[in-house]
Amino acid sequence: MILTPHPELRIQHRVIGRERAPLLVVDHLVADPDRLLRKAASRSFEKMPTMFPGLRAPAPPSYQRLLEDTLNPLLHEAFGMSPGRFVFPMCHFSLVTQAPESLHFLQRVPHIDSVSGEGLATVHYLFRTPWGGTDFYRHRRSGFEYIDESRHAAYFACLSQESREDAAQRGGYIDGDSPLFERVADVEGVFNRLVVYRRNSLHSGRIGNDRALPADPLQGRLSINSFIDVVH
Repeated sequence: MILTPHPELRIQHRVIGRERAPLLVVDHLVADPDRLLRKAASRSFEKMPTMFPGLRAPAPPSYQRLLEDTLNPLLHEAFGMSPGRFVFPMCHFSLVTQAPESLHFLQRVPHIDSVSGEGLATVHYLFRTPWGGTDFYRHRRSGFEYIDESRHAAYFACLSQESREDAAQRGGYIDGDSPLFERVADVEGVFNRLVVYRRNSLHSGRIGNDRALPADPLQGRLSINSFIDVVH
């Protein structure tokens, strides 16, 4: 499967909240995104032993090459990182399917993917129905918008305490401000848009609680989610 960048690719450089973590938004990423939809429809999706509230299937290797070719020239300006070889700890088609009422506490609050400020995460939206985008948050009690190694122990100790308080009992997916978190940035889920951020930024998919989430990749909240480490 050969993937090429869209001739009208557009790039936005943004920052998140008070702590000004970098955020990159790339519109019109792939020249023919419907090829990815057809590929997803042919894959066998499975539930994996992770926090992700849905099903996943491997993305094609050519997608990884496309991301490396597209993002490498942008790394220095966007993230202060030198270009290098991309290593992908994860690169999957992802389909959110879990019912809101079945989520446990850590699935109902923003999360990080790593404490490292060097690792990047990407979300490539592959749905045309308005299924929501990606939001970034500040933890109210600590004021943290990202969690690195120096903050990890204190943050999760505080979050564990908060999980037992009345304010944490509201069910469903987080969608904007809550008693524990304040939304500080958002990216709309636009078809063929890629969002890139540091894996230690507090974030969550914006997922509505008012309708069922289809398990069909052609109808549901399909994205490609990747973790990227840059090797020099």
